[in-house]
Amino acid sequence: MAEMTARAPGAGYLGERRLSLVQRVLRSKWCYILILPTFILVALFNYYPAGSALYHSFFNWNGANLLKFIGLDNFIALMKDSVFWLALGNMLKLTVASVIINLTFPLLAAALIFHLRALKLAYFYRVLFVIPMVVPAIVVLMIWRFIYSPNIGLLNEMLRAVNLGSVARPWLGDFKLALAAIIFIGFPWISGFSTLIYLAGFQAIPTELLDAAAIDGASTWARFTRVELPLIMSQIKLIVILTIIGSFQGFTTIMIMTNGGPGQTTMVPGLYLYRNAMHYGKMGYACAIGTVLFLITMALTYINIRYLKSSVEYVAS
Repeated sequence: MAEMTARAPGAGYLGERRLSLVQRVLRSKWCYILILPTFILVALFNYYPAGSALYHSFFNWNGANLLKFIGLDNFIALMKDSVFWLALGNMLKLTVASVIINLTFPLLAAALIFHLRALKLAYFYRVLFVIPMVVPAIVVLMIWRFIYSPNIGLLNEMLRAVNLGSVARPWLGDFKLALAAIIFIGFPWISGFSTLIYLAGFQAIPTELLDAAAIDGASTWARFTRVELPLIMSQIKLIVILTIIGSFQGFTTIMIMTNGGPGQTTMVPGLYLYRNAMHYGKMGYACAIGTVLFLITMALTYINIRYLKSSVEYVAS
């Protein structure tokens, strides 16, 4: 007579959990061996530079031989640095503007594409928004520099053509308008990457939910705000995180368009860090700036993950 053994549900899973870390590693050793080179490269080119920056932020370091421990002096000097606070304020303005832009225009474009009935037309628009992603950023920025040129720029020429020559300005050289001109770059602000992320979220929504909302008589706006939007909250959270990180780390646009000018009116921490490291030889001070930026970015990312949650959960069948 065959002998049968019954096992309680979940017993195997509990048994797996009781295994020690070493036992689990040994059981899957080839998996760990195969991904070990990736871990080494990530540690070498990501974590080591971050740790080195934190370590050298406590030193008076010129990037070469001079290395003198000064404790928190770099951070104290940074808190008293008016240029840093100006740069930080500019960065916060740019970050808020970028978040608002990425939460509106690409989202609207993705929603319109998602609701197109003609599949070929929807595919056409997806391709249309993706094509600009292959254009190098430097090319886009040089085009916008030409648009803003005070003498032969397209913007001023258009204003003169409609008898609004008095409104023409040296847009990137105006103390009051330079930062706004930077924000306006990329108009109409439909990022191909953000649009695709949102579109993927829309397409993952179960059709049963949308059909049920339509049967209940929900309007288009009600379906969007009460059904679709809560279900793509994960994509919204991702876009917010990536936008914050990109805004805090990026300074290429500022460097190419204004180089922090006129004066210091468009200075951002990333560019200020670069100048201290490469122009002034104050590597320790630059490391302190990088450390502060890292802490601010981590804090904002945590707040976003902690408090921006989806109000609706569903299980795909």
